[in-house]
Amino acid sequence: MNKPKPKLLAVILNCFLFFTGLFSIVGCQNKTPQTDSYLFAYFTGNGPGEEAIRYAVSTDGYNYRALNNNQPVLDSKNISTSGGVRDPHILRGADGKTFYMVATDLFVPEQGWNNFAMILMKSTDLINWKTTVINIPETYPDEFGDVDRVWAPQTIYDKATGKYMVYWSMKDSGAHPDIIYYAYANKDFTGLEDAPKQLLYNPDYNACIDGDIVEKDGRFYLFHKAESGAPGIKLAISEKLNGGYTYPNFDRVDKETERVEGSGVFKLNNSDEYILMYDVYTSGRYQFTKSTDLQHFEVIDEAVSMNFHPRHGTVMPITQKEFQRLVDKWGMSEDLE
Repeated sequence: MNKPKPKLLAVILNCFLFFTGLFSIVGCQNKTPQTDSYLFAYFTGNGPGEEAIRYAVSTDGYNYRALNNNQPVLDSKNISTSGGVRDPHILRGADGKTFYMVATDLFVPEQGWNNFAMILMKSTDLINWKTTVINIPETYPDEFGDVDRVWAPQTIYDKATGKYMVYWSMKDSGAHPDIIYYAYANKDFTGLEDAPKQLLYNPDYNACIDGDIVEKDGRFYLFHKAESGAPGIKLAISEKLNGGYTYPNFDRVDKETERVEGSGVFKLNNSDEYILMYDVYTSGRYQFTKSTDLQHFEVIDEAVSMNFHPRHGTVMPITQKEFQRLVDKWGMSEDLE
């Protein structure tokens, strides 16, 4: 019997090491810790001091209590160019231990509803954040130099590319409505790899803002607010993350008759149920609804309690260790004046 030649042994060993490393990388990119609590990131209003990121926590996904006495956990003046931060979206990374948060850079008392930038944030402990401002017209003057609205960014991990996709709505001074765009973040989550591309094509050419994408059973559900035309939160579905979204119908998926915005969908721990919450901004309240198919929802407001009044925020499942770290840092308020 002939013995393998040294070169052949080296090739076999290299192949073994390559595939071992590949499996290790894949495993690390899909590490989901056991979660049993929830973190709610939100802001509270349009006035001075209200456009800032705040935290609340819950152990059941229904009853939330503010941290830090409902005061900001990040200083808006330090992380934004405007002095105001709105619409925080928080996400656990694919490695299970890195967190990504994005938000609108806007201070309404001075800017009205026109702004130019969004904020990208990265953390490993939910307390200390590395932040970067992306000014769209300055970064992409040829393509988006006239943009004067950069609203409500969100982030999702794209398994097909191994990258984080940021998506948000933009509008310029022209006649076209607000459009939802997307771009992939760079490796450090400090910038965008390329100029934004349009993500959603609304057949009625209505203004679309507050995009919120959830993956379920290999399909991507994009909720958004219809800013013009028929009001309410609408749903478009696609087989791929970065395009191909179509509407099953144009009915409201929210259960309100008033105008709403700020869709936030999250999956309940150890359950096949999803919560769709949204800001009923015309009457200063929030509504929670529940679904198993992400298309038909029922109101569950009677089961929900909060000792604060949030505006457009998002909820992310967290571990007991993370829950305790946040409470130890800022304290949890059972009652607020």
